[in-house]
Amino acid sequence: MGEIDEGLERAERTRPIPVHLNTRVKFLWEKVAKNDTKRLAQAAGVSVRTAQRWAHALTAVAAGELTGDIPMTKANAAKVDKAVRAAWQPRVKQRVRRDAGQRGFMLHIQATFGYSAAGGSTDDPRQRTITQKMPGSVAQRLYAARDAGASQAQQERILAEALREEYFKDGGRRARGLDVELNDVAWMDVEL
Repeated sequence: MGEIDEGLERAERTRPIPVHLNTRVKFLWEKVAKNDTKRLAQAAGVSVRTAQRWAHALTAVAAGELTGDIPMTKANAAKVDKAVRAAWQPRVKQRVRRDAGQRGFMLHIQATFGYSAAGGSTDDPRQRTITQKMPGSVAQRLYAARDAGASQAQQERILAEALREEYFKDGGRRARGLDVELNDVAWMDVEL
């Protein structure tokens, strides 16, 4: 997951996602699967037998018979993480996406920007920290790209185009021939 995905995901939450593996499995077991091993297997993308082992391990953890994390492969832990992120606070996600698409959002970003512009100016990449109000159309494009499985580079192009128009060109009032490239995102945060 890239910095852009993480920034958008942070904006979609009011409570942090559980950190510990046991808590994540417990969330899937209770809230998503409703204590059904077949539904847990479906949600996490694992076999029913694996889901049964996890359910048994949760019982052992609750009884104090098992200390530490539920035994699991790294691949299954990644599947649990993905399933929890997808199911965490669905109504909050919908509200945040709707509001961002209608009213826009405040973008806070630190990245290296490359430029190509008219003669006599420099095109050396520079690291900048930018805070800029972005229109709702940018939020809609970012969320659509993210939902379609866009890579970090594709999302960076969307942000670079938007920042070129909103920040560097100031809505078309300056820097007519400027083209902006977003090279390296150090961090990004979205505020609604």
